[in-house]
Amino acid sequence: MGRILPPSRAPATLSALLGPRCRGIVYIPRMDAAPHHPEHPGAAGFRGSWASLLGAAALRALVNPRLAIDLLRTGWAFRRRQWWANPPFLPLPDRTYLRWRMYTAYGSEDAVPPLEDMLRFVRWRRETMGL
Repeated sequence: MGRILPPSRAPATLSALLGPRCRGIVYIPRMDAAPHHPEHPGAAGFRGSWASLLGAAALRALVNPRLAIDLLRTGWAFRRRQWWANPPFLPLPDRTYLRWRMYTAYGSEDAVPPLEDMLRFVRWRRETMGL
């Protein structure tokens, strides 16, 4: 069973996504474990770090130049707005957005996707957008 909270008591990341104009009641479903998904059988149990994920992706990119281009384009698309105006002055993804993406995909804001999921998404993005 989930919890019903007023917006002022919702978790910080959810409040950031909803914004100050949110009125009413916020329902937060209970998440005991990451949901099982047939296309992501190992995702719930993956316990890697972002550093290991990026390192493994970089190694794959060394042997596959097409993948290197796809990874760079996807990384550039995920950069936060006005990244040049705020420290650390790097085109990194917005933390709140990235946590939301992980929550919607894996059921946990702290999830790190398996390498194959990330590579599948990068390829899908290239094929869908015609890049």
